[in-house]
Amino acid sequence: MRIGELLRRTGVHERLLRYYEEQGLLHPERLPSGYREYSDADIDTVRRIRSLLAAGLNTSAIATILPCLRDDGDRLIPTCSDLLGDLHRERERITQSIADLQTSLGALDRVIAAAPPHVTRRALAALDG
Repeated sequence: MRIGELLRRTGVHERLLRYYEEQGLLHPERLPSGYREYSDADIDTVRRIRSLLAAGLNTSAIATILPCLRDDGDRLIPTCSDLLGDLHRERERITQSIADLQTSLGALDRVIAAAPPHVTRRALAALDG
């Protein structure tokens, strides 16, 4: 199938599909004409990529992880023993990022709460209108 059909079947923009190819995540066949030819397996690959991106992984991590996953309905199943260690490290990284963001959020909340009432009213009025 051509890139337009892959786009239609996955809902992923052509630009992203080309980016996935540049990152080594997709490997379409090249026809003598230069056109890319995608297989039905590429549909599953794009869906795996999207799931992993939604899980907070970057494309370099996905490139390492992708060959060690298979689909089982709506879940991804690891098939390589060393993959679980990588996934745990990614989870720890994301957990730390969340903790850092929560710390930042708390600091902002304290600064906002310290504002005098008249400043808060003006700020809220400006936001409303």
